[in-house]
Amino acid sequence: MAQRGSYAKGIAKREEILSTALEVIAREGYRGASVKELADAAGLSQAGLLHYFDSKDELFTAILRKRDELDLETYRMDSELDPFRVFLQVMRHNAEVPGLVELYTRLNAEASDHEHPAHAFFTERRAGMQATFAMLVREGKLTGHYPTDVDTASLGLVITAVADGLQTLWLQDPTIDMASEIERLLVALRIFPADRSTTA
Repeated sequence: MAQRGSYAKGIAKREEILSTALEVIAREGYRGASVKELADAAGLSQAGLLHYFDSKDELFTAILRKRDELDLETYRMDSELDPFRVFLQVMRHNAEVPGLVELYTRLNAEASDHEHPAHAFFTERRAGMQATFAMLVREGKLTGHYPTDVDTASLGLVITAVADGLQTLWLQDPTIDMASEIERLLVALRIFPADRSTTA
């Protein structure tokens, strides 16, 4: 029983660390997110923080997982709202948290190494997004919402790649409106009507 209670406390503390780290990175940026600073914010020593994570890279990967969970909870798809509009809402939100975008793009690049702790996360994330977009488009075709000749298999890959690429460019040039650029692509692919306003 004591072991079960200790395990539950460990899970709770880990969640607390991740929530605190998200706030710190969103506020201070990626450069202000050293292990020491994150440990201080969580009220722990560096060794105490790393007791819950095997390495800094594992910690940062867990932070991104937590961010995705919170985004899903915040922007959960409403049956009345076009799912691609939900995606654009997330991209607009990303423009408000540059530290998290930088963390994402850095780990995404580093995860090309198959041994990197974030490799599995990004592989699973990409596959999940592609499957979700494919399902949405298949359903949209059946209801007449999307053109029947849209390539269901490749659309999710293209949209995901464009979003990732735009986030990298946006870090270099914050005047880029990521959501609007993706919306223009969706219009070109006839997912959105050509007369659809670029303002959500």
